[in-house]
Amino acid sequence: MYIQHKAHPWHGIKPGDNAPTIVTAFIEIVPSDTVKYEIDKESGYLKIERPQKFSNMIPTLYGFIPQTYCAEKVAAYAELKSGRKVTKGDGDPLDICVLSERSVTHGDILVQAIPVGGFRLLDDGEADDKIIAVMKGDEFYRQWNDVSNCPGSYIDRLKHYFLTYKHLPSEKSICEITHVYGRDEAHEVIRYAMEDYKNHYSC
Repeated sequence: MYIQHKAHPWHGIKPGDNAPTIVTAFIEIVPSDTVKYEIDKESGYLKIERPQKFSNMIPTLYGFIPQTYCAEKVAAYAELKSGRKVTKGDGDPLDICVLSERSVTHGDILVQAIPVGGFRLLDDGEADDKIIAVMKGDEFYRQWNDVSNCPGSYIDRLKHYFLTYKHLPSEKSICEITHVYGRDEAHEVIRYAMEDYKNHYSC
């Protein structure tokens, strides 16, 4: 049957039949991008959110897992695990960083990714988890089964990006990474984000 309309990247694409072990990731930005693209929630098209500030460049492919949502369950889990007061989820689909040895030149693509861990990031008290994954079939990164396999310097580089990419040097960051967690906990975050999506968007 002829498909007349492009599927909405957030609502029209499944998170994957084997989620959370293997997920579909919609990639918004790649390491060479000098502006931060973000999905327009109404139309499904990519829009420019802002130029990347100073030398901040995303170190990995970056996007979100379709049909996920950071709301009550994600926030409650973040509060439980961090011991901090978490006011709510950030109201966006669950973010994901995808590691690959190969250069990908542009976003607006789908990638099969294997979650290996994540960051518990709080943005002004809101849960804004970042899942860390490796591209399925990648010859180099497929040896990383858990975030504990990743070199500390690589994780520190990712942490630095997320703690600084929104702020000028003179500004105090309102972002905090309370934990770097492994594969099993990443799977739980994804499950809660899928449940939050169903609770808010299922017909």
